[in-house]
Amino acid sequence: MIGLLILFLSAFLPPLIYVVWIRNTEKYEREPWHAIFLAFLWGATIAVVMSLILEIIFDVSLYMSIGDYNITAFLMVVIVAPVVEEFSKPLALGLKRVRKEINELEDGMIYGAAAGLGFSATENLFYEAGFLSEGLMLFLLFVAIRTIGGCLLHASATALTGYGYGRKIMGDKEGYLLHYFGLAISVHAFYNFLASLELAGGIVSIVLALSFAMLCIRYIRKRIRKMDEEGKIRN
Repeated sequence: MIGLLILFLSAFLPPLIYVVWIRNTEKYEREPWHAIFLAFLWGATIAVVMSLILEIIFDVSLYMSIGDYNITAFLMVVIVAPVVEEFSKPLALGLKRVRKEINELEDGMIYGAAAGLGFSATENLFYEAGFLSEGLMLFLLFVAIRTIGGCLLHASATALTGYGYGRKIMGDKEGYLLHYFGLAISVHAFYNFLASLELAGGIVSIVLALSFAMLCIRYIRKRIRKMDEEGKIRN
């Protein structure tokens, strides 16, 4: 029971703290908690199930076509997973209670990040469960990597699609949704590529991936603050 409690806390508490952190990046007209956590819940449940089903389908199809496990695994990590996951997570912004709260450019970023963090919480749960029996130090190390890398990556990537979606529903017809969706996929794919490299036994790869995730979230929060200030001036 204690082990299960530790597992759930280590998986869900960091993403929830990040949700508060990103939501509070706005100083003016902060988003309501009910809509924030609805987006988070979508990411943690429906988006995970949808992604899992699609990834299984693509995994089987690719392996049957290619016949090489290593190539299939690489394509799944670097191409399929980013596309599938960055498609399923931001669908949270289409929920009626979330959509009606998007009335500023930065709002889509915030709800996208919340959905991404919900996804990362459940993903943490799955991955970290396999490390509980590997010893406390290894478990804590993996939790730290997931807390920094996985959480910040999912938040940042889905925030980009959220921004494009927000521009679309606010009347922008210039194709920004597809542009930022493609950018989200690219960011996710590059992170996965870095993490999958075997530089210096994987240590350098992990450091590079974590550094990239931190740079991404720094950029997202900087954009939110800037648009928030500009919105206050206009109003």
